[in-house]
Amino acid sequence: MVTVSANAVAKLKDLMAKEGIEGQGLRVRVRGGGCSGYEYQLAFDTPREGDQVIEQDGVKVVIDPKSLLFLAGSEVDFQDGLTGAGFAIKNPNSKSSCGCGQSFQA
Repeated sequence: MVTVSANAVAKLKDLMAKEGIEGQGLRVRVRGGGCSGYEYQLAFDTPREGDQVIEQDGVKVVIDPKSLLFLAGSEVDFQDGLTGAGFAIKNPNSKSSCGCGQSFQA
């Protein structure tokens, strides 16, 4: 199961309202690449057959079956601090990650 923090829910609702996005969710993907071996990709997308769709507080998160293997137990968060703002994945399956937090080693 993947969860979405309250900060991420609020930011997603704001972004979707500003962009006029309806019927879509945040697609979270894991792809080979990045400086640590795997990288996260986030984009608004329509659910497809076979996808896991998680609805939390009115926000959908869409994950394909292969990515779900890497993301089980993860949390999608939105952080806003002195070093910048953005979405972050808190992944308990990650053995290590790079400094930017966008790639990890499984």
